[in-house]
Amino acid sequence: MAKIMIIGAYGKTAQLLTEKLLQETDDELILFLRNAQRLNKYTDNSRIQLVDGDVLNTDMLAQSMQNATIIYSNLGGVDLDDQIQSVIKAMQQTDKNRFVYISSLGAHHEVPGKYGEWNEQAIAAYLPGFRKSAKLVSNSGMKYTEIRPAWLTDNDEVNYETTQLNEPFKGTEVSRKSVADFAFKVITHPETHVNESVGLNKPNTDDDKPSWM
Repeated sequence: MAKIMIIGAYGKTAQLLTEKLLQETDDELILFLRNAQRLNKYTDNSRIQLVDGDVLNTDMLAQSMQNATIIYSNLGGVDLDDQIQSVIKAMQQTDKNRFVYISSLGAHHEVPGKYGEWNEQAIAAYLPGFRKSAKLVSNSGMKYTEIRPAWLTDNDEVNYETTQLNEPFKGTEVSRKSVADFAFKVITHPETHVNESVGLNKPNTDDDKPSWM
């Protein structure tokens, strides 16, 4: 039985992942987030430890992950690299080595054509943090899986395909439920996708930008 730490546990994809892990495994979960009261529905769940904390408080983060076997990050924001740096330091302090984290399409300049140009402008404020984070993780010596989803939807579907870093990114959208499904597969089979950066998209959604934009 594994003990999985989910950092940024209030995120929509993180919550989908939490429910899937509770329903389909016997694993225990450490849910780390700002204002843990937002997930107080788990207060009486014996398999869940709720931690109210700031990811930039590295010492507290390290203390919280002492018993974890795998670390998953659902973090985001323009300062993502600072947050990821804190996670890496905490993992190094506690001798943790398996890391799965959410990044973004475009983190490696891998999105081709007009969609790539549009994406560069649409998330211009965030891409520097994603790119710095990817370098920090790949240089950390940890066993990692970087997940690069297309633009996210709340569609109730699991329908996705993957691309590797040496392949052009495909598609414009993917459901959060699909991202949670892929993360679940990696977390429950941590020997897979080691030191890989995996793009996720819904098949047949190629266009110059997402359909709702």
